[in-house]
Amino acid sequence: MNQLDKLCINTLRFLAVDAVEAAKSGHPGMPLGTAPMCYVVWDRFLRHNPKNPAWFNRDRFVLSAGHGSALLYALLHTNGYDLHLEEIRQFRQWGSKTPGHPECHLASGIETTTGPLGQGFANGVGMAVAERFLADKFNREGYPVINHYTYAIVSDGDLMEGVASEAASLAGMWQLGKMIYLHDDNHITIEGDTTLAFTEDVQRRFESYGWHIQRVDDGNDLPAIEAALHVAKAEEKRPSLIMIRTHIGFGSPKQDSASAHGEPLGPEATRKTKEALGWPQEPNFYIPGEALDHFRQAIERGFLYEGEWNDMKKGYAKEYPELADRLEQVIQNELPSGWDDELVEFQSKDGVIATRSASGKVLNTLARRLDNILGGSADLGPSNKTILADREAFGLNNTWGPNIHFGVREHAMGSIANGIALHGGILPYVGTFLVFSDYMRPSLRLAAMSHAHTIFVFTHDSVGIGEDGPTHQPVEHLMSLRLIPGLTVIRPADANETTEAWRLAIAHEGPVALALTRQKLPILDPQQYPIAAGVPRGAYVLSEEKGDEPDIVLIATGSEVHLALNVQVELFDQGIKARVVSMPSWELFDEQSVEYQQTVLPPEVPKLAIEAGSSQGWYKYVGISGDVIGLDRFGASAPGNTVMENFGFGVKSVLARAIKLVNNQSVKPT
Repeated sequence: MNQLDKLCINTLRFLAVDAVEAAKSGHPGMPLGTAPMCYVVWDRFLRHNPKNPAWFNRDRFVLSAGHGSALLYALLHTNGYDLHLEEIRQFRQWGSKTPGHPECHLASGIETTTGPLGQGFANGVGMAVAERFLADKFNREGYPVINHYTYAIVSDGDLMEGVASEAASLAGMWQLGKMIYLHDDNHITIEGDTTLAFTEDVQRRFESYGWHIQRVDDGNDLPAIEAALHVAKAEEKRPSLIMIRTHIGFGSPKQDSASAHGEPLGPEATRKTKEALGWPQEPNFYIPGEALDHFRQAIERGFLYEGEWNDMKKGYAKEYPELADRLEQVIQNELPSGWDDELVEFQSKDGVIATRSASGKVLNTLARRLDNILGGSADLGPSNKTILADREAFGLNNTWGPNIHFGVREHAMGSIANGIALHGGILPYVGTFLVFSDYMRPSLRLAAMSHAHTIFVFTHDSVGIGEDGPTHQPVEHLMSLRLIPGLTVIRPADANETTEAWRLAIAHEGPVALALTRQKLPILDPQQYPIAAGVPRGAYVLSEEKGDEPDIVLIATGSEVHLALNVQVELFDQGIKARVVSMPSWELFDEQSVEYQQTVLPPEVPKLAIEAGSSQGWYKYVGISGDVIGLDRFGASAPGNTVMENFGFGVKSVLARAIKLVNNQSVKPT
């Protein structure tokens, strides 16, 4: 290691150490041990442009071990990204761009939000999937307009998580050769040495997945790390894992101990660490001019990299003008004009159709106009209706089509889709049963936190699926999805609401979850009901008797909307005027003005909510004097109609509750 390299590496180390000390919290151990490998990647290999972090053909760098965030912030600042030193001084403080774990929407240059271990590992797989899919679609001989690598730093903890195993298996099978992961193999976890819980042969495990494996015995051996990276880049078919033996807390009195992981070194240990590595005690956050000059050469390289790419695109546009125009749309995440012109309008005369089936028809129609739709299911494609007809599979038989077979890997599926979305240029969707959204909770949460445009298709959305019983019947799931800030949940009532739900999902800027039925439902006549105008507002008046204010408002979602319509007829026969409100999306309704909300749900009118799921949360709409017909227990195995009737989702049961509510409201206290 020459003196300049040593100076640069120690700059990264001590920016991180000083940030943790100033915050009095954080993780200094990983930056001390991992700085050399990160430095080699960023200094010798990473093709990026600090002055245009969104350059589309940049290499992606993922810090899957997000607890080492201070090191990433040091890399971004020194390389010339728009992350000022003052932000590093404010590490983990209110309002800073440098939170305890990286958040991709806060600072430029952060590709994905990481911290929950294993998620970044799988996100990186998604980014490599996106690169491969787009390269196959747009590249032509002499014009590799999509051609970049995905690098990641992964920890022992990342490799313990099941999501990493699921994602690694797929990456190997798909032969994602432009994925290069560096394993920070420091043998330490929070509880102590990894031998407490992690004794498997990682090399053989990843070899069995189809990965190319190398070992570097010394994490400070820059030539060995660089040589391994060159070999990894030469490996075109297999993803690479470079296992680099490092020492957590390198150079500190806490080296190779669990205490170096998640707490500041402390003033005395910090002093000794700086002394051991030949670093000045003062000032803190010191960046030697010679080191900064070297780091900032990344800016000049970035201009050259992007300039070469732009020159290539000019030639590409001359030879392939239509492809070039479409590529530019994809890069800008723009929808082509008329993308939704062919969306089907279902007719009531067509009979009944499950919303999952309607969704499949709409999705296939969209895919004919949007060639950057990419997705699949966790081995439930025929049930979720998520297969794109007459299209090739991704990663099978040397084809790179839009149908992804994830296998029974819900956890990795969601995280890979988030990586695809964050890469940009693709509209990813994934599918499984609603009850299995539990397996995807981390990826759902991080999709929302990262503002990732991922579409989650959840079918078999209630106890109405019947005989499969309570293990497969979602009860609490719909409500739990609504609890995730930033996730838009839509439960359409019929085929036409499903069309509008997809229209919204495609144009939306963040993640969307669609909850769809297995059971067949009547089709609402789009000429009779204001579906197209109503669904985007989250809730709307579907049906009511004209004239005076209603006596009661029936609020329902999904399959229960049809139940509400039937009850409305029965109430009218008894002289009670009912308004039926379809509320496919709480989130969209909550975005509307108070005036609109009160127009739909008049404050003084009694309200009854009907939804075959948890009743929690509904009282925000019906009020404390309202009523909710929900399900606050697990389901039962029987034919779907029988289950619904026995749990109170039948006309007679709902009618009785509605009449009781109206009667109670009509008795005014004196």
